Amino acid sequence: MWFITYVPVEGRSKYFSRFHIHRTPRLRRKFIDFFKEGHEHRVVSSSPVRPRGDPSLLFVNAGMNQFKPILLGCPDPRSEMASYRRVVNSQKCVRAGGKHNDLEDVGKDVYHHTFFEMLGNWSFGDYFKVEACAMAWQLLTEEYGIPADRLYVSYFSGDVANGLPADEETRQIWLSMGVRPDHVLPFGMKDNFWEMGETGPCGPCTEIHYDHVGNRNASSLVNADSPDVVEIWNLVFMQYNREVSGSLRPLPQCSVDTGMGLERLVTILQGKRSNYDTDLFTPLLTAIHQCSKAPAYQGRTGETDVGQVDMAYRVVADHIRTLSVCIADGVYPGMTGAELVLRRILRRAVRFSTEVLQAPEGSLASLVPTVAHILGDAYPELHTESERVSIMDLINQNEAQFLSSLKQGRRVIDRTLSNMDKDLAVFPASVAWSLHRNLGFPLDLIDLMLEEKGKMVDKKEMAVLEDEYERLRSQPEEDDEDRVDQLDLHSLAELQSQGVPHTDDSPKYCYSLGTDGKYVFQPCRASVLALYCDGSLVSEVSEGQRCGVILDQTSFYAEQGGQAHDQGYFTKDGLQDVLFPVKSVRLAGGYVVHQVTAAETLRTGDQVQLNLDEANRMGCMVKHTATHLLNFALRELLGPSVSQRGSHCTANRLRFDFSVKGSLSVSDLQQVEELVQDIIHQNAEVYVEEIPLSKAKQITGLRTIDEVYPDPVRVVSVAVPVSDLLNSNSTEQASVELCCGTHLLRTGAIRDFVIVSERQMVKGISRIIAVTGDEAKKARETAQDMQEELESLAVQVGAASSLSIPAAQRLSKEVGLLMNVRSSP
Repeated sequence: MWFITYVPVEGRSKYFSRFHIHRTPRLRRKFIDFFKEGHEHRVVSSSPVRPRGDPSLLFVNAGMNQFKPILLGCPDPRSEMASYRRVVNSQKCVRAGGKHNDLEDVGKDVYHHTFFEMLGNWSFGDYFKVEACAMAWQLLTEEYGIPADRLYVSYFSGDVANGLPADEETRQIWLSMGVRPDHVLPFGMKDNFWEMGETGPCGPCTEIHYDHVGNRNASSLVNADSPDVVEIWNLVFMQYNREVSGSLRPLPQCSVDTGMGLERLVTILQGKRSNYDTDLFTPLLTAIHQCSKAPAYQGRTGETDVGQVDMAYRVVADHIRTLSVCIADGVYPGMTGAELVLRRILRRAVRFSTEVLQAPEGSLASLVPTVAHILGDAYPELHTESERVSIMDLINQNEAQFLSSLKQGRRVIDRTLSNMDKDLAVFPASVAWSLHRNLGFPLDLIDLMLEEKGKMVDKKEMAVLEDEYERLRSQPEEDDEDRVDQLDLHSLAELQSQGVPHTDDSPKYCYSLGTDGKYVFQPCRASVLALYCDGSLVSEVSEGQRCGVILDQTSFYAEQGGQAHDQGYFTKDGLQDVLFPVKSVRLAGGYVVHQVTAAETLRTGDQVQLNLDEANRMGCMVKHTATHLLNFALRELLGPSVSQRGSHCTANRLRFDFSVKGSLSVSDLQQVEELVQDIIHQNAEVYVEEIPLSKAKQITGLRTIDEVYPDPVRVVSVAVPVSDLLNSNSTEQASVELCCGTHLLRTGAIRDFVIVSERQMVKGISRIIAVTGDEAKKARETAQDMQEELESLAVQVGAASSLSIPAAQRLSKEVGLLMNVRSSP
């Protein structure tokens, strides 16, 4: 679809022609090319909308999310990310749930979205304010041809409470570029000071706003929530770090973080007043109309939108984009976290589609190919036919489930109303909350259903229930205390400025098989290079103090790649009987930080002996190698649609999450077990080789997950040498993955493998729990005992046909109790 925008030439940039053809793919590409070709920026692909290793976020909600390690000063020094200086990208973002939640506003107006694209350019310690402002202005006014007199810029006016002066530097930059003084406007902390979170990098920002009307002075409408004057681009200047105390401290390295919503830019350049009137949405609105019984979309809002028909069009169009992108990125509708939010989005879309637009069941999923057509060129994962079919199947399954729940929910509401005093207008919030949490009812749907009955939910009681849920959900995890002694970005910068070398952790891979077949772990001595205590680097800690210890080398494995950290203790030279237990081991910007509670005075320069808990390490190695075999077996038996969604290995058990169509049968699980056991019994060799990342990605059958990998990267292959895989000399199928974990040298040490549970976490995502060795043997014995007892009870239940009903019920309870007791490994 092509859009022609007429704009008078008089008084406008010579680059702004009388007629412009602005299709979204061209506009997106122009942004990327401007920074790549003209200003030497590296193009970085959008990360998936599921955040990488960031539990503070439900979804990626801004372009900066994937670059947080750089802003926090802790990227893996061996990763490509550590070399980033100038970057440009278009990032898929979802704002629904959590701090940034636009879900309930979608549909009511013509510009809110749950899914949107954020265009951004970045500087990490390279250019700063002058260059950022100049490039933004050139792109908007010359490349895109937006009239300068329609643009207004805001800057930070300062804040006395935080001791921050006005950002006069930015104001002068804009004025020096020819921006009219009455178009350069000051605003406070709320509008022009950007913060990553409660703590972390932050700084003043300057925003560029666009006046849709023109030929007037619209300065009074900037940041006034006017639909006529909208913000289109935010340039953030990362200058400070917000400390835990609330104070601001200058950053060791300043950065630029910008974000411009593609939808708003397209709206401007296609001469529209609504995002839904652009080529990002019009094909979807047409498709919705074709499968519904509603009149065509008219773009109405508020009271003019009779029956909320146009609102329903916008809700469905927005939500199907979000559903398609999220499911393609591995976020499936479920019961917790991001999955729960996506479940609500899907059910909200179903309600508006079926109840307001009168579309038949299945219509929502039929829109997925249209989404793929619109967004597929930028995000090719939507273009894959198998991916589209999988997305459609998942949406159809969830729609059917919700429509069934809808009937059940109506019965619950009717039953509750029949038991209420007819004079009471307030509906119990506890029932409404139960419908919301357990049956997945959108709260606005409950309100509408009650409004039809002349009732309303007790809002005060509902607020209490919501607050209690948020309080429980936001409680810190048990291991939050373990993170107290993790290096902050100032300490990282201080270590680097002092020339403290990154920790050599290669000794964690130094082990071999002894003549008796047992693993031998090489001893490791190290020097204390740094101590981190109470938020700062210190030269000494006293007995009883908890601290982070950085050594020149370590044999301890830091938690990463789904493998739990090592356990053990230090001893200090001259004090061999004094133990320094290691509570946790974590990575921070190339430094391995051992959390220790000092048993005696410890100083930088001290020599220590590292004592690894070898039994715990062996358990982790066994489980990690077994996890690779499980991953391989699932894909071999169930096909390429199986992909890893997460894993965790401890010394006691392994957990493996993966995408799969439908539930696995007992026969499926037995075949998976048997294939893993076959490889164990072969005592196959485990090959490990470190090679360039680009070379590793060429290996046929390589399994990867969404992570930022180091370069070079470790390749772990079972039974087939990595060199053969690289040279394509082997036709044998192999388990081959990129992995930083510690592994067995041969598979025989796993000894045995048993899947103790498999269940669907959400539709399309299953979780397997498995054990190995002696634990597997115990699981088999427990299963055998359970089988015999169940058979015995079955005989009794059969005989109970002649007994009284209470006796038969008692036997049924015994069966249930037995299954509960025996099912836990």
